[in-house]
Amino acid sequence: MEGREPQEEQKIRLGLIYGSTREGRFCDTVAQWVTAQIVSDERFSVEIVDPARMDGERPLKAQIGEADAFVVVTPEYNHGYPAPLKALIDSVGVEWHAKPVAFVSYGGISGGLRAVEQLRQVFAELHAVTVRDTVSFASAWEQFDATGGIVAPDRPRRSTATMLGRLYWWAVALRVARRISPYSQAA
Repeated sequence: MEGREPQEEQKIRLGLIYGSTREGRFCDTVAQWVTAQIVSDERFSVEIVDPARMDGERPLKAQIGEADAFVVVTPEYNHGYPAPLKALIDSVGVEWHAKPVAFVSYGGISGGLRAVEQLRQVFAELHAVTVRDTVSFASAWEQFDATGGIVAPDRPRRSTATMLGRLYWWAVALRVARRISPYSQAA
């Protein structure tokens, strides 16, 4: 079909960002489940961006710069998002421009949604586009079993599929727009 990219180029390079560095963090459980959902969606290739394991990995600037889109897996600590996540976000700048960001949050009664709302403000300042649809795990420790599986998977799977569908649309649209007119030249 005319105007379509080759199949390999259609795949969206997705950076999956871990939001916690705490010892024994629950983030690993949530992120592993999310990774499995993303990997099963053939529209994406995924690269893990983990602030707890930045030593020896590709430089953060390259990871963020080469990604087409992001999913941030964040806990809510004390009604906000963790400081290591803020440090990771602030470590780069223009690499975030004109790229979509989706969120998977977890926590107690709010499911991490307060952290997500704060992150939306941060990403807006970085000229990133946040996706409205999120996945949220309230009382997350009760949602997952001892093996990392979800106790009642239907709703989270549907929510994740919706979020990834919206993220894909924005990622394709913004990738095409960046190719036609680089965002840095839009000012």
